[in-house]
Amino acid sequence: MSQPTLSLFASGLTGETAFDVLAIAKKLKATGKDVIELQIGDSPFNSTKNALVSGVNAINQGMTHYCPSPGLPSFRETIAKNYFKEFGVKIGPENVTVGPGAKVFEQFFCEAFLNPGDAVLVFSPQFPTYKPNLERRGAKIVYSSLKQENQFRPNLKDVEDFINNEPKAKAIFLNSPHNPTGGVATEDDMKGLAKLIVGKNIALFSDEPYCHMVWKGKHLTPLAQPGMLDHTVAVYTFSKSYSMSGWRLGYAISDPKVAEIIGKMINTSLSCVPPIVQLAGQAAIENDDNERDEVMKKFHKKVEILVRELEKVPGVKVLMPVGTFYVFPDVSAICDELGIVSHGLAMYLLEGADENKGVACLGGECFGEAGKGFLRFSCAEPDERLIEAVAFFADAIKRQDRVNAYLEKNPKYRKNR
Repeated sequence: MSQPTLSLFASGLTGETAFDVLAIAKKLKATGKDVIELQIGDSPFNSTKNALVSGVNAINQGMTHYCPSPGLPSFRETIAKNYFKEFGVKIGPENVTVGPGAKVFEQFFCEAFLNPGDAVLVFSPQFPTYKPNLERRGAKIVYSSLKQENQFRPNLKDVEDFINNEPKAKAIFLNSPHNPTGGVATEDDMKGLAKLIVGKNIALFSDEPYCHMVWKGKHLTPLAQPGMLDHTVAVYTFSKSYSMSGWRLGYAISDPKVAEIIGKMINTSLSCVPPIVQLAGQAAIENDDNERDEVMKKFHKKVEILVRELEKVPGVKVLMPVGTFYVFPDVSAICDELGIVSHGLAMYLLEGADENKGVACLGGECFGEAGKGFLRFSCAEPDERLIEAVAFFADAIKRQDRVNAYLEKNPKYRKNR
């Protein structure tokens, strides 16, 4: 019996590997294995107090129906006022569109600006869902590698070459603070980027979910640069700052004409973000700054602990991240010695290093070719478990016999020596 064939896009669709590893980790934990979960970028803390109270109150008050697709007027107004307070950029509610997290705006940005064949510059390693959203529009992806020796900052020479030499250059994806590397674009980077973009037919997707996780200085948005509001869609989420990942709440800041278009995209795909979720987010912005900042301090401590412990492991080269709650060590020397690719090393730590215990993390190639030879650890576990995880890692890489046994079962992870 025949069935309809899938599209070429659907047949080749890839997802975010962190969720695949999460599923394996949960399955192993269900069998009784002790797994330290450092694979996914979720907060280990509860949602902030006023968000929880407001969400429950909104349910009890019957705020359980449709609302305007771009977002509740009161919520959009709150976001606009807070944006000026936090980042010094004056906007109004007409610049704000509310969505279910930040990720969905990748698709909307691509639909708003890209035609098939348009070229997009992506700094790599990159968040895994950029590629499928760009492929959905038939875009050409041009990669610019982020280097550890440059603190994983964007290479503006690559931006200049892209704009001047790529015939159908149309957009750039910027993620700062950066997942997975923890790199942060500087003030000079932002000024240089604006100088290259303003006045040209170039759109910028500025992915800023970690805006409250900047450990040196303060968060910088390209929207603070003159003229960049006309070129940029900047996106934010409540998942990290307010530990509201399961609520699915975020927003985009853009030119009012672009915001109106994105509102129509929400209308024709999602209808709206549930009002109860928006009211919880509004309460978080209005009342939970202190709680948020205390949680950020805890994250910063976790990052410092993880880096400090990794620095002790022979063969590891690691930077203190400038932002995010990820640490992205170079483990290429270890991979070369063991004959295993970096994601294979990550899966070995989870599945093969010990029968009763494992550490879940991600190989850098999950974030593109430029990530090969790296591991990404999130800090979403208690402090003592972070120390325990690195100790496990340091011991596991000494076990060549177990690595060899794991590679026998999983030859796809074997590295050509």
